[in-house]
Amino acid sequence: MEKLNKNISKAINRPVKILQFGEGNFLRGFVDYMIDVANEKRIFDGNVVIVKPIEFGNLDRFRAQENQYTLSLRGIVEGKTVVENRMITCISDVVAAIEDYEAYAAYAKCETLRFIVSNTTEAGIVFDETDRFESTPPKTYPGKLTKFLFERYQFFHGAKEKGLVLIPCELIENNGGMLKESILQFTKLWKLEEGFQDWIENACIFCSTLVDRIVTGYPREEAQKMWEEFGYEDDLLNTAEIFGLWVIESDRDISKEFPLDRAGLPVIFTDNQKPYRERKVRILNGAHTAFVLASYLKGNDYVKESMEDITVREFMMNTIFDEVIPTLSLPEEECKSFANSVIDRFENPFIKHALLSISLNSVSKWKSRCMPSLLGYVEKFGKLPKHLTFSLAALMRFYTGTQIKENALIGHRKEEEYKILDDLEVLKFFAANSDKPAREFTQAFLSQEKFFGQDLTKVEGLVEAVSSALEEIRTKGMKEALENIGR
Repeated sequence: MEKLNKNISKAINRPVKILQFGEGNFLRGFVDYMIDVANEKRIFDGNVVIVKPIEFGNLDRFRAQENQYTLSLRGIVEGKTVVENRMITCISDVVAAIEDYEAYAAYAKCETLRFIVSNTTEAGIVFDETDRFESTPPKTYPGKLTKFLFERYQFFHGAKEKGLVLIPCELIENNGGMLKESILQFTKLWKLEEGFQDWIENACIFCSTLVDRIVTGYPREEAQKMWEEFGYEDDLLNTAEIFGLWVIESDRDISKEFPLDRAGLPVIFTDNQKPYRERKVRILNGAHTAFVLASYLKGNDYVKESMEDITVREFMMNTIFDEVIPTLSLPEEECKSFANSVIDRFENPFIKHALLSISLNSVSKWKSRCMPSLLGYVEKFGKLPKHLTFSLAALMRFYTGTQIKENALIGHRKEEEYKILDDLEVLKFFAANSDKPAREFTQAFLSQEKFFGQDLTKVEGLVEAVSSALEEIRTKGMKEALENIGR
């Protein structure tokens, strides 16, 4: 069987407009997919050059397939299973910043280059004063970018129209602002000419983004069968869920020159992404945190399995629609539409999402994802939200254990052991307190300002409600306690 190549994909040569730092599954299943669709619909006429920014790995698989690959989007849409397969043809070149520095650096002189996208992990956007301009390339991502931009600035003699639009996709709040700040720090550290700093400030645009799509990567167990279906081999085959959302915040409007939304793609241009981040964190992530621990203790192991459990599903639905959405700032219908897409995502049969993997660091997750909704609900309605309140009791029951082994607190689901993973300080607190009477345990937990940033015992009625729910879970079990909510 022939490997996928440009003869099979019928790739079209287009001007290079995007330099992409990162060759991993996420960018290929998210950004490159959107560029490919926009090219096909003649909304955007530009190709991508991928940069491998670190020493690890190689680009042999890309070169063997002339940078062509297949993306399979799979999931549930309005209750129906949908599979969309697409050959991605927008990658025109791949370069290794370290092993082939000259080829990489040459793109600084590219006339048509306009955008830089990246996903260098959360640790990628950092300022390190030991990084050196003379290195080829500098070791940090902002260092690489500073030198690349400086060489572009020099080559085009500071022409303002040759500035670039930087769109980082790292999972960091204000990622564009942090990237700009790091570059300006390197500019000062390396004593680069004053005009360059002005060019960075006025000719370049730094966007902050919110990205949302689960990219499941190479389907090792299914690949051979999928090759047979396609009629070609594809060692770069990538899979992802259908849902996607890209919120791009910038001080200057870039929607006309990066018009992905006009191609029907889920891209939102805004000057304030905070309401969208709030919606995602409190509906999608908040729902996860609210129900997964209770669902696990009830006997489920995966998200999809939880959605097939009527009691857990009802708990999740009531949490989102009755308690979270009423506290959000975006229009109610927009939030409900997003929530319905979240339910489709939870039911996706192609994603096996383990509840224990979601349980990692649940205390800090509850603070950032659920606590704002609980407090917002109390402020708006003058009473406690029953399901979010119960989620605190479920968290306390899940974190019940007295033995810490290998940096994990050992919990028990009937006779079965499970590992509770969190900061050691959190684990030590639960090891010392979780076998106390429900009221005493609850009082101790909710008063921990270092966990919540405030003393939650001051929320009227919260200690009584949580300790009552915890006592019911302890005496009657999670199944009956869940069924009794609201009765």
